[in-house]
Amino acid sequence: MSSIDLDVVILAAGQGTRMRSSTPKVLHTLAGRSLLQHVIDTAETLTARNVAVVVGHQADTVQGSIDADVRWVQQPEQLGTGHAVQLAMSQLPGDGVVVVLYGDVPLISVQVLTNAIESAKEGSVGLVVADFADPAELGRIVRNEAGEIQRIVEFKDADQQERSITEINSGILAVPGAHLQEWLGRLKPNNKQGEYYLTDIIAMAVADGVAVEGVMAHTPEEVAGINDRVQLAALERYYQQREAERLMRAGVTIADPTRLDIRGSVEAGEDCFLDVNVVLQGKVVLGKGVRIGPGSVVTDAQIGDFTEVHAHTLIEDASIAAHVSVGPFARVRPGSVFAEGVRIGNFVETKKAQLGAGSKANHLAYLGDTVIGEACNVGAGSVTCNYDGVNKHSTNIGDNVFVGTNSTLVAPLDIHDGAFVAAGSTVTSTVDKDDLAVGRGKQRNIKGWVRPDKRKE
Repeated sequence: MSSIDLDVVILAAGQGTRMRSSTPKVLHTLAGRSLLQHVIDTAETLTARNVAVVVGHQADTVQGSIDADVRWVQQPEQLGTGHAVQLAMSQLPGDGVVVVLYGDVPLISVQVLTNAIESAKEGSVGLVVADFADPAELGRIVRNEAGEIQRIVEFKDADQQERSITEINSGILAVPGAHLQEWLGRLKPNNKQGEYYLTDIIAMAVADGVAVEGVMAHTPEEVAGINDRVQLAALERYYQQREAERLMRAGVTIADPTRLDIRGSVEAGEDCFLDVNVVLQGKVVLGKGVRIGPGSVVTDAQIGDFTEVHAHTLIEDASIAAHVSVGPFARVRPGSVFAEGVRIGNFVETKKAQLGAGSKANHLAYLGDTVIGEACNVGAGSVTCNYDGVNKHSTNIGDNVFVGTNSTLVAPLDIHDGAFVAAGSTVTSTVDKDDLAVGRGKQRNIKGWVRPDKRKE
């Protein structure tokens, strides 16, 4: 479908009272993204010339939470889906093909939408339908004896025979714009709710001799709408199971697929291992043989082949090469870059820290705004003092440098190749190549000193 003749309308004006929340329903999250963002992202893959989002309840909040190039359409008074589409169409060209989506139906696939669009390109209405074991209060598809779609009946307006139908209307459809404009103009609020139903255009299409093609969704979950938190949790689990299966088919071992959360896009090489309670957020790329330990959270990171992230480690916006060891209980903050063979141990925190091949900080250290060369060792309790209360300053360390335990490196600071910092030193000035830096106060031993708990009152 060419981008010049396709428009998408997303309905997102409802209040969502059953969510029992001050947050608009369409802004509740599934897999780390709002329901509405899921739908917008799908719409954008269709290369539409316009994406119009109809908002009503807490419109300002909804608009302020979405970063996307869309047309915002206000529906101050909710008079039904047909009314919402009327308002959207008043701001769109009205030709080509129009696709109608819903802000609380987040998992509709591009393939199903493409099939519906193909029907609309041929002059038909492409209506997305699904078969539900328990259709509950969803609208039913009414067909004639030849199996042709005749109309849609809303649950509240359906009789007992119609309520026994299990084929449901998802509400999602693709329709030629010229037909849609005409049918919208003929809508009447002739129902128990006094609303303008978009579904009424199906009967109009049939009456006008326009074919209505039912496009079957792959799964019920694909067209499942979210009305309360129970449904949201169920769809979250479905999504996570689907993503876990995708990774396992690509060669990833997952200790327990029910205890993995993916909140973004994940690419993984063969023979990776993800332990329980791992969370992968944003864009995560894992090389071959990567192992992620239990309770670890990885966000927007690239991790090279055969690197191991040990238990309860946090990694964010970092680039980590092959054969690196991180954690347990490490925190790798944004801007950290680790070369091959680096070792970051327990209770080590890094921020904008570049470590060269083979360098290590095995425990209890803070490395911020730091460039460290190859084959260096940073001892326990060592910190880079990068912040003076106003500005951040950098520490530059060459190759083969040894920083002893409990050292304080006060930036801005340069420590050149082969230098050695004695344990317990506070270093404030440049250390030249192969020099030993000792920055300690002179030790004094006081004879006759009495511990406070042994002193007399």
